[in-house]
Parts: sequence; C-alpha cells; structure tokens
Amino acid sequence: MTALETDLAVEDINLSDLAFWTRPDRDAAFAKLRAEKPISFHPEYGVGAFEPGPGYWAVVTYDDVWHVSRHPKLFCSGQGTNIPDLPVELNEFFGSMINMDAPKHTRLRGLVQRGFTPKAVNQVEEYVRDKARQIVDEVGPKGRCDFVRDIAAALPLHVICDMMGIPAEDHQRIFDLSNTILGASDPEYGGDLEAGEPLQAITQAGLELYQYAHALGEDRLANPTDDITSQLMHAEVDGERLSAQEFGSFFILLVVAGNETTRNAISHGMKALTDNPDQRRIWMDDFEGVAPTAIEEIVRWATPVIHFRRTATEDTEIRCQKIAAGDKVVMWYNSANRDEKAFDDPFRFDVRRQPNDHLAFGGGGPHFCLGANLARREIKVMFDELFRRLPDLEITGEPEMLQSAFIHGIKRMPCEFTPIG
Repeated sequence: MTALETDLAVEDINLSDLAFWTRPDRDAAFAKLRAEKPISFHPEYGVGAFEPGPGYWAVVTYDDVWHVSRHPKLFCSGQGTNIPDLPVELNEFFGSMINMDAPKHTRLRGLVQRGFTPKAVNQVEEYVRDKARQIVDEVGPKGRCDFVRDIAAALPLHVICDMMGIPAEDHQRIFDLSNTILGASDPEYGGDLEAGEPLQAITQAGLELYQYAHALGEDRLANPTDDITSQLMHAEVDGERLSAQEFGSFFILLVVAGNETTRNAISHGMKALTDNPDQRRIWMDDFEGVAPTAIEEIVRWATPVIHFRRTATEDTEIRCQKIAAGDKVVMWYNSANRDEKAFDDPFRFDVRRQPNDHLAFGGGGPHFCLGANLARREIKVMFDELFRRLPDLEITGEPEMLQSAFIHGIKRMPCEFTPIG
C-alpha cells in the first residue's frame, strides 16, 4: 500500500481553509481523519458581506458517506447541498432538484430522467462517437495540445449542449459560464475571495444561464424539436408541467454538471494512464473486455465532485457522535473513495479493480447521479478513439489544478502524440 504522510495534527486539519486544498498532502490528511477522527467539526467562513455559517460535521469514511446518502429522510437535501447556505438571490438560479427532497424531487426527477436512461444513452452512442472522431480529427495533425481544453472538455460539452438543443455558436459561452459557476473559488474564475468577487461572479453567470434557459424553453414550447429541452417543456407528471423557474434551474444543473464532471474524469483518467503505463497496456490489449472496470476505476480515481452537504432533520448519531437536528453534514466522496477499509490498496490505479463500489456518482439513494450512464459512455468512447488513433498520446507536464474544495478539476494539462494526417 502507498505510504501517506502529513505533518498536520488531526486537530489542525481544517477542510474549510482554501489553503488546505493547495497542499500536496491532502490525501494523507484525510487518511489521518479516517483513522483518528472520522467525524469532525469544521468552521465556515464568510464571503464578502455575508456572515459565516454555523459550521458542519465532516464524514470521511466509506461507510459513513454511504449511511448519510442512503437515509434521505434523516439527512435531507432540501435545506441545501453546498456547505454555505445560498444567498436569496442565488436560490432562484440554483434551487434545482439536487436541493429538493421527496415528493417534489421524485416528481421532477421523473420528468428529466427519461433523457438519461440506458436506452436513451444507447440511442445517442453513435452521435457521441461521431463527436469523439471530430475531436481527434481536429487535434490529430497538431502533435500536441492542451488535453483538457481540446479533448476532455470538448466531448461532454458538445454532447450535453446538443442534447439540450443549444446552438453550436453558443457552446463556448456555456463552457465559460459553467467554469465560473463551479470554479469560482479559484481566482482565475471567481476573483478575490475577501472582496466577495466569487459570489458576484456566480450570481452573474447564474443569471445569464437562467435567462438563456428561459428564452430557449419558450422557443421549444412554441416550436418543439427532439431535444431534451423540448421534452422537459412539454412533459407532464401528475398533470403538472415544469414552471419557468424549475426549468431554468434544471437547465443550469444539466449543462454545468453535464460537461464539468465528465471532463475532469477523462482528464484524470489520462493522467493516471500516463503515470501507470502497465495499466494502460492492459486496457489497450483488451479494450472491450477491460472497459467496464477501467471506466469505474477512472471515476473512482478522479472523484470529480469532492463533496455534497446534507442537513440532519432530527437528533441522531454517527459513530456515537451526537448530531443535532439542523446540523450540516458534509460527505467527502474523495476520502470515501480512498478508504482503506473499503478498497484494497486504494491509492493504486487498477483498471481491473473488482469489486469497485465507489461513491463518485453520489453513493446511491435518490440523488444518485442522473448522468452516470452518459458519463460512462462518453469516457469509454473517448478512450477508445484515443487508443486507436493516438495510441502514444501522453501527458507531458503537471496538471494545473483548480483551486476548489468542491470540484476535483484540472484546468490545463499538456499532451503530445505522433501527428496523424
């Protein structure tokens, strides 16, 4: 097993401190928490003019994250899934179904999940493959590129935008806005934290996407096509249709989550395959046979979403630690997916790992990732295309990481390969 070391004492580990997320020993710090203090309390900090929240309990082991995920009545989503409580002005934009509980969550999820079932994903496979071919056609003659921008980000961005009916000329703007919404804690996207600029950036990006969604939804209501936007605008559950606010929030969730998370899974996967050439060879020698386990290992390894929050609905306990009704409980998926008690040698990248019941898609329960089937398909198709046409592609420099406690993101990462005609 890989040895992990940190000079942090367990009482000095502060998951709310952004400086913590630039440390190279984060995995070791989480390992120390798992071993010595699996339930720990952390402060919240204010942003700009907003006062700090009351703090939260961090759960870092596989079993505890699973427990919280699987008991939605005890640990609800309806009071927020981000650590800080959203300001009122953001609730309209980001109050999507991930911030809802049954029965409303059940009704709304029933509307949108029709576009992401295995059958629906199978129907778009050839389209996904065509997009992957186009990406390789474009970068192939260059011999080098930014893997994130030119390869990993391009596929899920175009796929989700096209599925939603967003015109090609608007794809780049959607990409930029999603970067701001999920990456605002990074100064490159959000600006100065102390001045409250990230909150302003998120608000502006959310408003722009919300207005875009409203215009697109109104158009599809009057002129339906075969895209998901049309399906959502015309679908009914129990005689009800989506309201304008519900569709706007849905739209933001789908286009943001639909490109950011898969982009980062593909990026982390390519870096892991470069760092572990033996695992790359195993997969390339039997692509179809190894693909099912390789994809799950990439998702576990990447864990693109680092955490989500729940709120206790009544007094309870986790590992004998009393949790009061109203307390925030944060599930750290990155730690759960490296839990030594759940995974054999968890810091080893193993494309044939079995079993691999990772929690990177949310740990099951009612909020299991809606786009998991599509994400798996995109990962498989992209690596199939790369292995066949750019078989010697390698990452040639260290990734430039997103400064975030929420998204395990790679902003830029150089790669090189033998050019193709």
